[in-house]
Amino acid sequence: MSTSGGARSYEIRTYGCQMNVHDSERLAGMLEDAGYVRAVTGASPDVVVFNTCAVRENADNRLYGTLGHMRPAKDANPGMQIAVGGCLAQKDRDSIVKKAPWVDVVFGTHNLGSLPTLLERARHNDEAEVEILESLDVFPSTLPARRESAYSGWVSVSVGCNNTCTFCIVPALRGKEKDRRPGEVLAEVEALVDEGVLEVTLLGQNVNAYGVEFGDRYAFGKLLRSCGEIEGLERVRFTSPHPRDFTDDVIAAMAETPNVCHQLHMPLQSGSDRVLKAMRRSYRSDRFLRIVRDVREAMPDAAITTDIIVGFPGETEEDFEQTLEVVRQARFSSAFTFQYSKRPGTPAADMPDQLPKEVVQERYERLVALQDEISWAENRALVGREVELLVAEGEGRKDTATRRLSGRARDGRLVHFAPGGAIDREIRPGDVVRTTITKAAPHHLVADADLHQHRRTRAGDHWEEGVRPKTSGVTLGLPSFGAPPASPQETAVQQGCAC
Repeated sequence: MSTSGGARSYEIRTYGCQMNVHDSERLAGMLEDAGYVRAVTGASPDVVVFNTCAVRENADNRLYGTLGHMRPAKDANPGMQIAVGGCLAQKDRDSIVKKAPWVDVVFGTHNLGSLPTLLERARHNDEAEVEILESLDVFPSTLPARRESAYSGWVSVSVGCNNTCTFCIVPALRGKEKDRRPGEVLAEVEALVDEGVLEVTLLGQNVNAYGVEFGDRYAFGKLLRSCGEIEGLERVRFTSPHPRDFTDDVIAAMAETPNVCHQLHMPLQSGSDRVLKAMRRSYRSDRFLRIVRDVREAMPDAAITTDIIVGFPGETEEDFEQTLEVVRQARFSSAFTFQYSKRPGTPAADMPDQLPKEVVQERYERLVALQDEISWAENRALVGREVELLVAEGEGRKDTATRRLSGRARDGRLVHFAPGGAIDREIRPGDVVRTTITKAAPHHLVADADLHQHRRTRAGDHWEEGVRPKTSGVTLGLPSFGAPPASPQETAVQQGCAC
């Protein structure tokens, strides 16, 4: 199972949100710094790491079912190691090893950097190692990262959350909000751009609360403007902002900074003020709709998406109708809709009036039908419009059959396009094209017209060569804003297998 050179191979399986995806890049970076190599597709790895999520009700069953399926492989090769980290590990702790004694390592959200040491200790001692810290030992962004994409990168501005939403277990598992200094964030962005990355997404559990630790409530808008000063950075996105902390200066920064995309993902959760209060969401529906109106006034082309929970305890038919009305008024380009999931340890789990499954399901289907209708209408309005696409990898499941490629427009919409017309040699993920929308569907757009332009990029070159950025941890401690000063190269490019 090890490579011929003796290096142990690894595979990481990720569940959950963008924060988990980015954490997995950190785990990969640390393992490779420790001498591990990424397992070849189809080969059995020496180490399998599960980076888990605990937000949904079936997360536990999914993990333990998968661990059960891995037991025969572990029995056949005792030298294989299995590690479980992330939010579910933080929550379940010692019970993981009790339920699945063939697991070798359990680590939490606060000690990602311990993984290589814990694996080595478990091998040496021939017993499971469980290490769960209650607070961060190091900020995750000080750790190296093996980036998955040649053209798009995640950059954390903060970890943790200070909110107390009654349905959410995340603050208990990731802790209170910890902010990075602006200089550290900007240095990491610049390091990615130096490696050819065209697009960054700024990440935070509550991204626009950024600055709370160093006392600047306008810090996030300033950060967006500073990203606009980084040469070669073509697209900036962020997720997810909280309506409570949304300030006019952020809207102005989005509208006035050319490389900040006119895309906003802002969770609504419910359109009922009574339910929002029970959820402990510190805004009401009129506040939410006012932000939507202000964003559209400043950026008429903005695509606004959201999260909505259906069937929160005590939700009445009238409450649900109020959610539908907010959806009609907001006209989201898309919505991530969820049926309420009871999570032990959250206040909502013990609330009375838990709704029957059939009631939640029926409301969920009505909401999805309404949002699909709105999404389709909003997409049809774009037919005939010219769009710029950053060509993506693996976004279109039917691309092979249709002979199309796929890319993301600046507003985040997925577009499947025909690779004909003004093409400068082969189109690669990471290249940029311009085309015209010819057809709309609820969840994507189609552009079957000839391309107007194809621009080959360094990101496309790197994708073609199998090169992916590997960023070193950035920790400069700079409290100021603006583009970071010139500094020695902070990243090393690694030759990937491009699989």
